[in-house]
Amino acid sequence: MIELDSLDRRLLDAVQQNNRLTTAELGERVGLSATACQRRLKRLRDTGVIEADVAIVSPRSIGRPISMLVLVTLERERADIVDRFKASIRATKEVMIGFYVTGDADFVLHVTARDMEDYERFTRRFFYENPDINGFKTMVVMDRVKASFALPIDP
Repeated sequence: MIELDSLDRRLLDAVQQNNRLTTAELGERVGLSATACQRRLKRLRDTGVIEADVAIVSPRSIGRPISMLVLVTLERERADIVDRFKASIRATKEVMIGFYVTGDADFVLHVTARDMEDYERFTRRFFYENPDINGFKTMVVMDRVKASFALPIDP
């Protein structure tokens, strides 16, 4: 784990709130020069502290207004089956987020669709045609209350 000082933490907090700030604007917020901010951001990216630069896109604006949370139970919990299912999650564009979990299910997926017919086609292809899946339960999202990847950063 990389050691983060208070300037790194302030910089990370600022970037999480608005990733479009220039290095000069970031420098003003955290008390560094633009060049120092640029060096620190590069180090934070190179060491994996900052995993990705992403934008949160409105699903409705691109014609994918339906979201589901899906609990998936595998037929057996063997390493090869788990690894194969993880690979299928990574390769499937409709799966926005996938978690390997403990409890009542083996995986929890956040899936997006254009409409319920689109989701049904997805379930046939992704779940029913996969012999490693024992079952799945779908919860339809009624309202996206919050969408964020920002982590709370202690000063």
